[in-house]
Amino acid sequence: MVRVVGGALGGRRLETAGADAVRPTSDRAREAIFNMLVGLELPGGAMVLDLFAGSGALGIEALSRDAAHATFVDSDAAACRTISTNLTALGISDRATVVRSDAGRFLAAHSEPVDLAFADPPYRFDRWSDLLDTVNAGVLVCESDREIEPGSNHAWQTHRSRRYGTPVITILLRSDSTDSSAAGASPSRQA
Repeated sequence: MVRVVGGALGGRRLETAGADAVRPTSDRAREAIFNMLVGLELPGGAMVLDLFAGSGALGIEALSRDAAHATFVDSDAAACRTISTNLTALGISDRATVVRSDAGRFLAAHSEPVDLAFADPPYRFDRWSDLLDTVNAGVLVCESDREIEPGSNHAWQTHRSRRYGTPVITILLRSDSTDSSAAGASPSRQA
């Protein structure tokens, strides 16, 4: 069972697209992610991008905690239907957009900045470098079976990295951010 961990919708259940199609982030890991984001003054008021969205659990969690809007991107039609069903059931579809697309193609076509992005691809995903080059976010939360290292050729710095069983959550901050009060704030949140 997947549920919303905190915020206004805390405790509400989420549908999933099926065991083979998605690997939802565990409740424990989602709670830890959002506890870490609070220190960055997120997600309240944030524009959020949930890549490889699956059931939409991460973006929905952000909406439950007062994010302004979330865009959910997944290439699987069943996952997109599930996300739409969850958003409607929770009464938050007016603050969300669901896009059926490959994450790379979506990022190539949409360069608008967001405050917070989630990337939870299949563990076999090997295009992290491309994703880091194209995602335009102040803070990027990555889930993988290993720590995601931004390397010196990217505009990212590692804020935190923690293992939760198999998954490793890596929070990256855009190192060229000009807002020191919220280290991860993107241009969309700056005055």
